[in-house]
Amino acid sequence: MSLSSQPRASRAEVGLRSERGPILLAVMLSIGLVAIDSTILATAVPSVVADLGGFTSFPWLFSIYLLAQAISVPLYGKLADLYGRKPLMLLGVGLFVAGSLLCGFAWGMTALIVFRLVQGLGAGAVQPIGMTILGDIYSLRERATVQGYVASVWAMAALVGPTLGGVFSDTIGWRWIFFVNLPLGAAAGWVLWRRFEERVERKRHRIDVAGSALFAGGGTLLLLGLLEGGVEWRWSSPTSISLFAASAVLLAAFVFFERRAAEPVLPLWVFRMRVLNVANAGSLVVGVLTLGLSSYVPLFSQRVLGTGALVAGLALAAMTIGWPIAAATAGRLYLSIGFRGTLLIGATIATGGAVLLLTVDGNSSIYRLAAACFVMGVGMGYVASPSVVAAQTAVSWSGRGVATGTNMFARSVGSAVGVAVFGAVVNSYVSGHLGSHPDIAHVSAAILEPAIHDVFLVTVAVTAVLLLVGALMPARITEPDPVAAPSDDEPDETADAEAPAVS
Repeated sequence: MSLSSQPRASRAEVGLRSERGPILLAVMLSIGLVAIDSTILATAVPSVVADLGGFTSFPWLFSIYLLAQAISVPLYGKLADLYGRKPLMLLGVGLFVAGSLLCGFAWGMTALIVFRLVQGLGAGAVQPIGMTILGDIYSLRERATVQGYVASVWAMAALVGPTLGGVFSDTIGWRWIFFVNLPLGAAAGWVLWRRFEERVERKRHRIDVAGSALFAGGGTLLLLGLLEGGVEWRWSSPTSISLFAASAVLLAAFVFFERRAAEPVLPLWVFRMRVLNVANAGSLVVGVLTLGLSSYVPLFSQRVLGTGALVAGLALAAMTIGWPIAAATAGRLYLSIGFRGTLLIGATIATGGAVLLLTVDGNSSIYRLAAACFVMGVGMGYVASPSVVAAQTAVSWSGRGVATGTNMFARSVGSAVGVAVFGAVVNSYVSGHLGSHPDIAHVSAAILEPAIHDVFLVTVAVTAVLLLVGALMPARITEPDPVAAPSDDEPDETADAEAPAVS
């Protein structure tokens, strides 16, 4: 059993100047590094390719980072429940900083891709464990305020990341995109080391090596198949079939071993709790929408509406701005009407944004496209953030890392599914009218407009699923005993009880 040493009842103040303020600031800074890194490299790709070469390999700079981050998230979550948050958070920050340093000195595209893998492994710890730390040291009511601080980090990253990437590339060089992480990461690590204290009962644990290896292998093959299917190879090709078949075998073996493991890396009680299943489903659907739109809104803006890359980026930024605005206000909403009502409101707003997207065509202004993205961002913000808080609320300290990590892994899987599904929709339309699979960059606007309009149509269907997910969320959630962990044989059912809402 592990216990947090951050007593909630005696620390009423919330904010950067409060007793817990330095910890909040360190977590925000750590998450900010990961958030900025997800956008800062995109505008620097031309400079990186011009310096290192390897144009055909540069997409792996993003894919390898996403794969490493997604697969490691649940593993870090379990380890944080066993050994405490602090050592795993410091490990994540250390790996991210080390990866950044290596990326800055990369001598070729292959080396840069490998070092991005190291960065991704660090990012896989920082985001979920950072959110878990906040779940540990703040009560549910306090988290309603803290969410605003964390949301501001993502809002700033959405605007600052691409700008910094462009500025560094045009002035002191793209390598400073990575070097700038060094002092910020060091500062975050130092504050966490000095100010964050937790009391963890020391005992021997049996690491689930077999389960971890099977999950990592099966998850990697699944995400790789989704991300590269229809791009590097056809969906019906032997490569795709082999990847998905091997993934299914490994994940089936993973479930078999987890049922018998003494301390499973992903306890099966996670899948027997209604709150966690609904929260994870909501995150998965949000992931589908986020990456799907991120892939095709800029393309529609540039190729169909005829805007430049900067304007196209701003249209998409409207979504990433709407999201944190909603996340910052979601706390007050779920405290007053509950998680189910909040998710339903978010799903309804997202559906409205998807319907608004359907009205966008080749004659529309960029402002209509940006407005639709903003509305969808608001809707997803009212789903994603409350889903994480609901998952954390439903479990005790010793299960919170797993719950948070699983929720974020679900969003990563959703992102890969979104890229695959929306890509298949566009490619199906294009190949059906041209009789081949040409590079999308060379397809005329007359073909591309209806193809991406089909994506918008599918988006409406996906948001309808989000409405169903919201309706399935329990009306009320009660917090379990602060130190008890749900057993693998007998999951904690208090999360589904119709008890008074947590305040």
